[in-house]
Amino acid sequence: MAVFLDRDGVITDNAEPINAPADVRLLPWAGKAIRRLNEAGLPVVVVTNQGGVAFGYLTEAALEAIHLRMEALLAELGASVDAIYYCPHHPGGTVAPYAVACPDRKPGTGMLERAERDLGIRLKKAVMIGDSPTDIVAGRRAGCITIRVRGENPSPGDESPDYDPLEACADFTEADLWSAVSLLLEALGPGGGA
Repeated sequence: MAVFLDRDGVITDNAEPINAPADVRLLPWAGKAIRRLNEAGLPVVVVTNQGGVAFGYLTEAALEAIHLRMEALLAELGASVDAIYYCPHHPGGTVAPYAVACPDRKPGTGMLERAERDLGIRLKKAVMIGDSPTDIVAGRRAGCITIRVRGENPSPGDESPDYDPLEACADFTEADLWSAVSLLLEALGPGGGA
């Protein structure tokens, strides 16, 4: 089993835009929750829409630096992620060539499918944890179990979604990543992740 995590609102605080490494702030308990997944032997993969690149708020190089900062903050807490996939595209963007529709952009399943190919993850045995409707729809379309976290600053859904609102109903809803991980590990039981 593998665990997919959205970034903003699940791992990082998205009360303010994250456009530079100095903007990265982990949510309380996020690092410890990810460490629990690591200790259970579960691969942890971040899948995140980053349409800010398509609008010129940041570059892909800045985004890479942001992810390095996030990984460093997690490492300070004894946690790590196995991979990070991001989609810099947005069909309403202003920066060519990023202003396009892309199958990687959630609710599309492209990032999850790439992780399946690259890392040997079985999507039907994976869990998607996110805070927005697009996270849940992507997870459901990929065949994952879905857990929606409410968080303090939940990410909004798309303004004009291309999915039925019923698709955005998660299998489970929890307060935050810590609670979601607790639910998952309890369901797996002792040694269930290894």
